[in-house]
Amino acid sequence: MSDTDKDNPFEEMQKQVEDMLKKANINFSSSSGHDDWPGPAEPLTPDPIEDGDSEEALKRIQSFNFKPREIKDYLDRFVVQQYEAKKALSVAICDHYNHVRRCMEQPDESEDYTKQNIILLGPTGVGKTYLIKTISKLIGVPFVKADATKFSETGYVGSDVDDLVRDLVKVAGGNTELAKYGIIYIDEIDKIASQTSSGGKDVSGRGVQVNLLKLMEETEVNLMSQTDMIGQMSAMMEMQKSGKQKPTTLNSKHILFIVSGAFMPMVDIIKKRIQHSPIGFGAENLKTAKDEHAYLKQVETTDFVQYGFEPEFIGRLPIRVSCDKLDHNDLESILTTAEGNILQQYRNDFKGYGINIDFLPDALKQIAHMAESENTGARGLMTVLERVLRDYKFELPSTPVEEFSISAETIARPEQALQNLLDSQKEKIKACMAAEVQEYAERFQSEHDLELLFEDDAIKALIALSLDSGKTVRSVCEERFRDFQFGLKLISQNKGCKSFTIPVEMVTSSEQLLSQWVQDSYKNKS
Repeated sequence: MSDTDKDNPFEEMQKQVEDMLKKANINFSSSSGHDDWPGPAEPLTPDPIEDGDSEEALKRIQSFNFKPREIKDYLDRFVVQQYEAKKALSVAICDHYNHVRRCMEQPDESEDYTKQNIILLGPTGVGKTYLIKTISKLIGVPFVKADATKFSETGYVGSDVDDLVRDLVKVAGGNTELAKYGIIYIDEIDKIASQTSSGGKDVSGRGVQVNLLKLMEETEVNLMSQTDMIGQMSAMMEMQKSGKQKPTTLNSKHILFIVSGAFMPMVDIIKKRIQHSPIGFGAENLKTAKDEHAYLKQVETTDFVQYGFEPEFIGRLPIRVSCDKLDHNDLESILTTAEGNILQQYRNDFKGYGINIDFLPDALKQIAHMAESENTGARGLMTVLERVLRDYKFELPSTPVEEFSISAETIARPEQALQNLLDSQKEKIKACMAAEVQEYAERFQSEHDLELLFEDDAIKALIALSLDSGKTVRSVCEERFRDFQFGLKLISQNKGCKSFTIPVEMVTSSEQLLSQWVQDSYKNKS
């Protein structure tokens, strides 16, 4: 340690902390307009808003002028059905951000306003998450998604609910002003209902509800977690460098909370209530409904409380919407009309190999019917497509096939259809494999300055080995002619030649024949 360091022990400690933060990839430079707030949990979110975009996002919020029908029209482009959910979400979003706009225009004036937090009910794969992500993208606000199951009451085992707000700040590029107007979406909220057991109430579930209750209403959230030591040191170093203390809390007053869950066990609760009550509007239709999820449309606060939610918690979620189960017609509509659907992903996958894929109408119907039987909503579409097209993705990129069509017959018998496609291209495939043999010979000459001239029968033998083994021609050549160059170089030195004709016997018995060639070259030399 130098004399200077001895005189300034604090500077030495500061340098050590800076080095540690750099190793942890924490940037505490004050050169940018906003800072990164490291949090203990990674949010499932879109890419963070860049520093330059955060001011633009704030301007968009301040000039919010969407109408409910405009938002629904936008949602219709990406999500099929769910009319009531789209209508309720569009109205709630417009009401909330019109209120936010008024507060930004007149920050000194107070306005009594009950925040329209939302709870979505319905089976998996019907578009609950996609609806919220699409809305947040349209209006350009920070968006954080999390599963309720990862939270605990204390935050020491699992995450603290305040981490949601910290994650929102991270997604907002460190801009706390923008994060104040973001959307927090919590899935699987039904999993934190406190269930009665032999030991009494599930205290942890109730504790998470109480903590979320404070967050959804209005509270000051500490942006520096007590367990985030690196973040605390980063904030300390930033303050020492810039002389400015960045905000340490964020008010959750204007953050919109949307929660969702399947809530299937609650169907029985609703059934019992309806059976013991006078026939009301829609109750008669429910008794004959084939879809159990239809009962969720009649949910009431008492049902949530009986299910295991605190009355105060469910009271902070005044907008309640039940999403419809998707049938095969809805799933077919997703494939044919929804923007950015899964078919485009598969087209792009094959296009990456120079292959164009076309889905015929009868194939789409078949896919939709098979996906419906999966009982996972729109997620069933990918399950079916992956099962049908997995072998196509594996085989076709190594063939000269440039396009093919998917029919109902392909969906029903994918293996047979693939074999028929390969058989129809057999000659082209063999020509392509013969070209791969020549490519191997060119690489061999480039690397070892030795020319390999494969006879036609040798090329046919290599192709046959490739087809039988399921390996590429290149792999077969590398196996058959491993360390081949050493023997050929000896022959080249003894005979003065650099060109070698490879007969079919060299493919079937390469080591024995090469050994014989080497011996003959020494005899000729003597």
